[in-house]
Amino acid sequence: MNALFKKLLPKIYGAFLNIYVYLSPVKAAEKAFTIFTKVRKGRVSPHQKEYLDPVKHERIDVSGHSIQTYNWPGKKETVLLIHGWESNTWRWHKLLEKLTKADYNVIAFDAPGHGYSSGEYLYVPLYAEVLEHMIQTYKPVHLIGHSVGGMTILFNEYENPNDIIEKIVTIASPSEFHEIIGHFKELLGLSDRMLKALEEYVKNRFGFTIREFSSSKFVLTNTKKGLLFHDRWDKITPYHASEKVHAVWKESTFISTEGLGHSMHQEEVNKKIIAFLQG
Repeated sequence: MNALFKKLLPKIYGAFLNIYVYLSPVKAAEKAFTIFTKVRKGRVSPHQKEYLDPVKHERIDVSGHSIQTYNWPGKKETVLLIHGWESNTWRWHKLLEKLTKADYNVIAFDAPGHGYSSGEYLYVPLYAEVLEHMIQTYKPVHLIGHSVGGMTILFNEYENPNDIIEKIVTIASPSEFHEIIGHFKELLGLSDRMLKALEEYVKNRFGFTIREFSSSKFVLTNTKKGLLFHDRWDKITPYHASEKVHAVWKESTFISTEGLGHSMHQEEVNKKIIAFLQG
């Protein structure tokens, strides 16, 4: 019964919102946005705790959140790691083996609502505020982001170009916000009226439309060197997302894979990341 209820819950939310939007479009849209941005997984599990606790660095207050940072000291340039949705810093443990062996100084942090950081919600503009604070604090030369972490890097670089950044790596990252919202609409069964209210809410709150929020637009002015990974059979973010970004990012290289999935923890991926940073 619980499994059936969980399966039906998104449609129940959607049915409620489709009625609520007639009574109060703004409040219905605000409720939809909180559902969309609610973090439901990604806290530190017991086996992750053993790995993360010894490398905890400082906690930093950013945008109303207490953010947990981590540090693996090294003598080379600083690399900043930005994880994806419903994940945490532990997701980098395999790449960290190679980064530390290569003697990079590595900084990572848990996003709001993830890992050891405070909060319940996450969306790219908030994530970018935290990222920018980390960039100004730790002065990384290289940025590596997985999934929405990669999208956040490209958005922040568009909003706040940082001269200190030399290279950017994105792994299985989405590009078009309207596609993400489209999936949300389908998942909940939202009406066109409800979707329009949500679009208006986003525009009024953040100053851009859902179609304007696009990594393939953000990189048009990006002069940094980029390395993009995406698996052709990724079931979470569409392969064409990285194709679109690469097509307009002049200084980027695109590595296409087959059968590596969305997480892309594999040895071949991590080796190519190190080679790119050292190149």
